[in-house]
Amino acid sequence: MSHASSGLPVGRGLIYLIVAGTTWGTAGAVASLAYRTSDLGPVSLSFWRCTAGLAVLLAVRPVRPRARTAVSEPLGRKALRVGASGVCLAVFQTAYFAAVRSTGLAVATVVTLGACPVLIALGARLALGERLGRSGVVAVTGALAGLAVLTLGGAEASVRPMGVLLGLLSAAGCCVMTLITRAARAESAGTSVGVFAVTSLCLLPLAQAEGLVPHTAQPALLLVLLVYLATVPTALAYALYFAAAAVVRSTTVSVIMLLEPVSAAVLAVVLFGERLTPTTVVGTLLMLGAVAGLAVTEARVPA
Repeated sequence: MSHASSGLPVGRGLIYLIVAGTTWGTAGAVASLAYRTSDLGPVSLSFWRCTAGLAVLLAVRPVRPRARTAVSEPLGRKALRVGASGVCLAVFQTAYFAAVRSTGLAVATVVTLGACPVLIALGARLALGERLGRSGVVAVTGALAGLAVLTLGGAEASVRPMGVLLGLLSAAGCCVMTLITRAARAESAGTSVGVFAVTSLCLLPLAQAEGLVPHTAQPALLLVLLVYLATVPTALAYALYFAAAAVVRSTTVSVIMLLEPVSAAVLAVVLFGERLTPTTVVGTLLMLGAVAGLAVTEARVPA
């Protein structure tokens, strides 16, 4: 099946989301290494990630095939959509990093990624008329349970109200960005470029206040990390995300995004030698099962 306005088959959109969610999980490991090798702060890292990703997208834009769409989006409407998505992306990333600093990684991850499917499901039902269905409810419930087990199982987590509020703000930014893309039902090569440009402008003053230029004893390693962060989990992953979010139901998008903590958990075991605990296995299996179930359901929904 292909969506009428974008021309992208739904099955390919699901593959795009799986690749995007998986590569997003590598960003955490790269950020951890960047923090260890430099004094780069989270907002500055996010700024350089978006700015360098924008440069990569601009570099490959002349050779990127143009998508054929059956529906032409008015220029003013497209500018409003891209601008709003860029602001939402800035809120999503910055609020999440602030939540991590306030209440810790585990709680921030549970609140942000756990609230995303719920908010998006409600928003898609109210704003777009999308029905979740019985199988969708089961999948979302399983995904949330898997996320909770994966991030909180066996860990002592301190919950701070401000961190929870920041996590909810981050989830709200992600929710609005996803709904805007889905409501437009159109994607073009300029979408990711415009969104990253707006996000970079939003983050620039915050990054300057935090410290824009990092100090490091290993500049070559830091440069390699930033290049990878800009190309794979940013330029590539978000280009795939914006293309797929235009054709795949919003709730399905939000659940497949939960592949990020799954891939991050796998990398923690493989690269950093963390122990593979039973809670990690159970949480990963629950979330992968939810993703697989929603993918099958999505493939059966008429375009």
